[in-house]
Amino acid sequence: MVELKSLEAWFITGSQHLYGEQALRQVAENSGRVVKELNASTQLPTRVVFKPVVTTPESILQVCREANAAPNCIGLICWMHTFSPAKMWIAGLNALQKPMAHLHTQFNRDLPWSTIDMDFMNLNQAAHGDREFGFICTRMGKPRKVVVGHWQDAEVQQRLAAWMRAAAGLHEMRNLKVARLGDNMRQVAVTEGDKVEAQIRFGTEVNGYGVGELAKRIGEATDAEIDRLVEEYDQRYTMAAELRSGGPRREALRYAARTELGLRAFLDGGQFKAFTDTFEDLVGLEQLPGLAVQRLMADGYGFGAEGDWKTAALGRVLKVMAADLPGGTSFMEDYTYHLDPQGPMVLGAHMLEICPSLAAGKPFCEIHSLGIGGKSDPVRLVFTAPAGPAINVAMIDMGNRFRLLVNEVDAVNPEQPLPKLPVARAFWTPRPDLKTAAAAWIYAGGPHHTVFSQALTSEPIEDLAEMVGVECLRIDGQTQLREIKNQLRWNQAYYGAGQA
Repeated sequence: MVELKSLEAWFITGSQHLYGEQALRQVAENSGRVVKELNASTQLPTRVVFKPVVTTPESILQVCREANAAPNCIGLICWMHTFSPAKMWIAGLNALQKPMAHLHTQFNRDLPWSTIDMDFMNLNQAAHGDREFGFICTRMGKPRKVVVGHWQDAEVQQRLAAWMRAAAGLHEMRNLKVARLGDNMRQVAVTEGDKVEAQIRFGTEVNGYGVGELAKRIGEATDAEIDRLVEEYDQRYTMAAELRSGGPRREALRYAARTELGLRAFLDGGQFKAFTDTFEDLVGLEQLPGLAVQRLMADGYGFGAEGDWKTAALGRVLKVMAADLPGGTSFMEDYTYHLDPQGPMVLGAHMLEICPSLAAGKPFCEIHSLGIGGKSDPVRLVFTAPAGPAINVAMIDMGNRFRLLVNEVDAVNPEQPLPKLPVARAFWTPRPDLKTAAAAWIYAGGPHHTVFSQALTSEPIEDLAEMVGVECLRIDGQTQLREIKNQLRWNQAYYGAGQA
């Protein structure tokens, strides 16, 4: 599972020696209190670490280099409590390789109307100092998120939390290993992509492995291990009669458990946190992994079907970003539509592999024929996602760049029972409406595979795109096709020029 409290955002306060030692002691005391109260907030997902106030080019460069080298530091939160001449920041910002948030705040919320004097003005001039810092960041083209408001305000802390989750996602991206078990689904275009460029851009390592290596691990699972895991299945899920102890398909459930044990051993042995498979390459396997994949996703692994390594990597990153938040995050596919003019909606599902973190209740464990892959009937969890706001996120390789695509949606309850649909599913209405959203998605080259999340909003996705320097297109309640088409043209020119 993911533990974000092991990660750190360093709090860096800028000042200078012009104001004297007493003023600098007060700056440090105030900054320390800000950090203490931020850490006490329930909003922030990672720890905030106070660092000594920086007042010289040498101290700024040193802390930026230390941040780069610190394995648990995900980025810097910078605040100019006083005026901090920006030429002092050039070397440090040039060296900084971690993401940055610029917190434009001040220690006091209100003006002390009856006592304010020049000493107070000199000490509390972030309105002045942060503009100097902002200029040098813009002059140097330094990506960052600017958060404005008093540090105790809930909205300010929410925006910092979104940045922290994005920075944690980037931290995961830079350390992520993805295993492709088999290759891409044959003749499919959108699930392909430039794995070399992904490693250069994101730090994510993607390599292929023969299914025989997985089959060997599956064969190594012991009967005792399988017994324990099957007992866990019996306790956690509503088991179909034919899969229960003594039922005619119990051995299929035992093979699903064997598959989970082997797949976990393979992934953990290679330190992989995301993986793909494909029903066109199942040599040595008796079933296409269904239940095993679902349970691994529930434990935080990313997954992509049919060799879709981009969605697998994105799934793991969003799992990290969503840690400790209510609501699930899963691999998803836009499968079919309900086109009633009174309430059009999307039915999202896949053959087997939807994460039970989305389940509204206790999942059913069932076995049904698959119809493709040429193997025995696979075991899977069946459930429906609850109603509520969500996002669908995709990563696309446009040839000269990557694009992140986000559609804000509203999950809804199905209008009628689905007694013959043997897969986990979610229903949603896209914003602003199905016709506009689907057309915008298609104009943008959006794939059929996505990561669906009822835990995250668009904001941390946009923050992540800013951190890694990739295009991000958002489809929401205000989207108009004319504007989307123009934005795609402008982005083509902007990012094309940047690549050149």
